[in-house]
Amino acid sequence: MIKRYPFQHLIAQVDRRIAALAIGASLALMGALLGLALAFLGPLYTAALLVALAGGIWMLAGLENALWSVVAIIAILPYATLPFKIVVTPTFLDIALGAFFFLYIGEWMTGERRRLTTTPVHALVVLFMALSVFSFVAGLRYAGPTSASVRHFAELLLSIAFALVLVDVLKDFAQLRRFVRVVMLIGTAAALIAIALWLLPDSTAEGILRRLSVIGYPDSGIIRYVEENPDLPERAIGTTADPNALGGLLVMIAALITPQAISRSPILFGKRWPAVLMVGVLAVALVLTFSRGSMLAFAIALVFIATIRSRKMLLILLAAAALFLVLPWTQFYVTRLVEGFQGADLATQMRFGEYKDALRLISRYPLLGVGFTGTPDIDLYLGVANVYLTIASNMGLLGLSAFLLLIGAVFAYAWHAYPHTTAIPGLRAILLGLMAGLIGALANGIFDHYFFNLEFHPAITILWTFIGLTLTSSRIALAEAERQKQHGKALATSPLM
Repeated sequence: MIKRYPFQHLIAQVDRRIAALAIGASLALMGALLGLALAFLGPLYTAALLVALAGGIWMLAGLENALWSVVAIIAILPYATLPFKIVVTPTFLDIALGAFFFLYIGEWMTGERRRLTTTPVHALVVLFMALSVFSFVAGLRYAGPTSASVRHFAELLLSIAFALVLVDVLKDFAQLRRFVRVVMLIGTAAALIAIALWLLPDSTAEGILRRLSVIGYPDSGIIRYVEENPDLPERAIGTTADPNALGGLLVMIAALITPQAISRSPILFGKRWPAVLMVGVLAVALVLTFSRGSMLAFAIALVFIATIRSRKMLLILLAAAALFLVLPWTQFYVTRLVEGFQGADLATQMRFGEYKDALRLISRYPLLGVGFTGTPDIDLYLGVANVYLTIASNMGLLGLSAFLLLIGAVFAYAWHAYPHTTAIPGLRAILLGLMAGLIGALANGIFDHYFFNLEFHPAITILWTFIGLTLTSSRIALAEAERQKQHGKALATSPLM
């Protein structure tokens, strides 16, 4: 007997003539709304609206769909917002995360989930969240909250909680592998978009990106150049609006994919060559961002992978670095790197000034910082191109210590699980790529702030996504090791042995 859900049962009981009338009326209403949209919005925006509606329906069709939507928005339309205001103007990422948590909580309410899956690191994540809330509340005495600051802080907590929930949602290796594939493919698509827009004439690319202004993107000053000077090379921005934030995303995705190129069990179509091509695309897009911090972070991530997995890879990296230093068309980049190390360019000098000001703020408010809404002294300000100084400014040395302890625990847990990944073909390369991606992000945090800047919610979310995936991969490896251990004990004690 076919099980009928209540809505289906209701439809089955309705008179066919009434059902036909209702369907006809619905189609007529939809046609009228479509006609109005074409008249007032035009065919392009109407098509975009229909795609958005289809995407929303698809996202709500299942928890995994919502999960994929979060990553797709981070990579493709990270700063898109609704074209209208609902008290506040929610971003696409807010909506996707909201749908994900709505469906997740719904599974608990309906009894589909009965047991919460956690790791030993969860307690430290919750502690860091609690300290964040305490710092936000304590900082309100220095500057009152605004709707924007409250929303941005809520987004931070949502992103951190996302890492915790990922461990519970991705319970087995099949789910993990499927999701990691999606992250890799969507990240590569973002790189391709960035390269394509960079190759187009500036006026054409700006015209395309200006059309995104209806969903919250800037409508002027879109194309970015080195030192904001049109006489210098254009910087790739893709659809992120910021070349440095794009660089941070590309570093993490490229580091995630790189181990697949040397893995015996690659998860990308079972072959190594797709990983090689994808890393090449991501590396090209990364170079075109002219983000020196991101390039150095990627180099650090690659050295980490080579040290752990393939010492021969170190020789390849040394050869690639030598070529990069001597090739004619890379000399501008080399010059920029040298200027950065010497502190000779304006951008680096501004960073040094920010570091000095941030250290002065931390020296005055060392324990708890000044919160997230403002500073108590007129000669102090929030905003420094360094993740660690940003955390210390917002949450004090106590908050920075909690963050470093949390990150240390994530790597300790992953390192403990790493030897056990061989039990599941493909898991070792995934965990190594996730650790390398985190190392790339942490190294990038020395040079920029977007992984903990409340204005860069997508960057914050991808960082905590990698943390959640690292914990998930480690838990799966350890669970499989424990299962095999128990199976071995059972066989040893079996009467047949």
